[in-house]
Amino acid sequence: MQNGIAHVPRAVNEPIKDYRPGSPERAALQLKLQELKDRELEIPLIIGGEEVRTGRMGECRIPHQHSHVLARYHQAGPAEIEQAVKASQEAWKEWSWTPWEDRVAIFRRAAVLLAGPYRYLLNAATMLGQGKTVYQAEIDSACELIDFFNFNTQYMAEIYAQQPPYHPTGTWNLLEYRPLEGFIFAVTPFNFTSIAGNLPTSPAMMGNVVLWKPASTAVYSAYFVMRVLQEAGLPDGVINFLPGPGSQVGPTVLDHPLLAGIHFTGSTEVFQDMWRHVGANIKRYRNYPRLVGETGGKDFIFVHESADLDATVTGLIRGAFEYQGQKCSAASRAYIPDSIWPELRRRYESAVATIKMGPTEDFTNFMGAVIDRTAFNNIKSYIDYAAESSEAEILTGGKCDDSVGYYVEPTTILTTNPKFRTMEEEIFGPVLTVYVYPAQEYEATLHLCDETSPYALTGSIFAKNRKAVITAREILTHAAGNFYINDKPTGAVVGQQPFGGGRASGTNDKAGSSLNLLRWVSARAIKEHFLPPTEYRYPHMEQE
Repeated sequence: MQNGIAHVPRAVNEPIKDYRPGSPERAALQLKLQELKDRELEIPLIIGGEEVRTGRMGECRIPHQHSHVLARYHQAGPAEIEQAVKASQEAWKEWSWTPWEDRVAIFRRAAVLLAGPYRYLLNAATMLGQGKTVYQAEIDSACELIDFFNFNTQYMAEIYAQQPPYHPTGTWNLLEYRPLEGFIFAVTPFNFTSIAGNLPTSPAMMGNVVLWKPASTAVYSAYFVMRVLQEAGLPDGVINFLPGPGSQVGPTVLDHPLLAGIHFTGSTEVFQDMWRHVGANIKRYRNYPRLVGETGGKDFIFVHESADLDATVTGLIRGAFEYQGQKCSAASRAYIPDSIWPELRRRYESAVATIKMGPTEDFTNFMGAVIDRTAFNNIKSYIDYAAESSEAEILTGGKCDDSVGYYVEPTTILTTNPKFRTMEEEIFGPVLTVYVYPAQEYEATLHLCDETSPYALTGSIFAKNRKAVITAREILTHAAGNFYINDKPTGAVVGQQPFGGGRASGTNDKAGSSLNLLRWVSARAIKEHFLPPTEYRYPHMEQE
């Protein structure tokens, strides 16, 4: 819990390294990539600070070279979950009372370690294990994770400083921001190492203890994040590292009476199942668990006829195809007016034709492979569906090859049906569906965009006409938790654009802001009377 009013130095965003040819950072990263490829790692569970080996093994493979095993990892089951709960509660006794400045020091040190000696390790692990290009890794596993550690500790201090005003009445009023009783269950996705680092650490910063289950396809980088936290001085048992299948880990955790909260990023279906599970068990828990989730997206780019064509082309390509479209914020549907479509199409198809795809170790590639065979098959099924439909046409890409890696070309579908399946359903791959609308039906099509998908995560408008921007901003008020004007709908920066959406996209608790951290504390009001009254009677009771 906090002691007094907190103050920490203001956070600033971590500068992005560009890894130009001949630069020292490029050479250092290339060496680390080769070092990791040359050895196969064995990854244990980490419970109460101790390495635990179960013998139930999973594998970490390179998406663009799926025959190459980077690591084998031990998997948790019900027995290990019970062990982790006990370790977390033992740690909670001291951690929940650890002074705020000591908690700040641990996570600020983790940021320094990540900015320095661990930067190339985390970037290389993310490039190899999750198929990110050098730039996508740098902005994720380095810069954004560093920003989470630095900005969240600042937000923590700002929360603690929010106190009742002083009144000279002989009393002192305090708000104490208590950590939650029990443990937080952090369930993290494969697509962002920074999210994997943020979901367990943001509750921990506020004095909570955590059981962390990383995605099976991102155990490799998550393990290195855990090692950074340990080196930074995180006490044993505060965060317990528990890779394993959701079917083995989830039910045991969700049934436990000490479940205090869930911090989740992943599919809408899984989060809804977890919510139902918690609801069915609500009488079992000591407190009502806090449920914080960022889930799916069907993110849009809406184009007005006044848009800058080259800026729009760049927004479409970067928004849809960076990191193979495997971002919950990736542009997946586009609305383009017929008045500019012929020229925009020409420029767009010409630009897409220049996209280079291949292994992430080749820094000249813009795209790599998708994460695994399950994702590959799912994405391919949507492309096949569109190719066979009379309502759609494949404009770019459409080919899929899993012989060496899980490669899917940057695919663009043109549809005549604004409610076509690929306009409504989340695909999570490099597939963009375009609907061309009559330019004179701008407002009606904005309403169509708002009503088409159950999701409401991100979206953008491209327009020079300010009235068109205002109209879009109003009609699409609830269609996106993060809304962009003349920019792609991806790339939210900690400290600049707090991230999260509503509807089927989550609880919109805005990662990268104090709003998220407030979910991990329970306030207690404390009043101290310096001169308490010694007479029960009030003045109005006096005799006249």
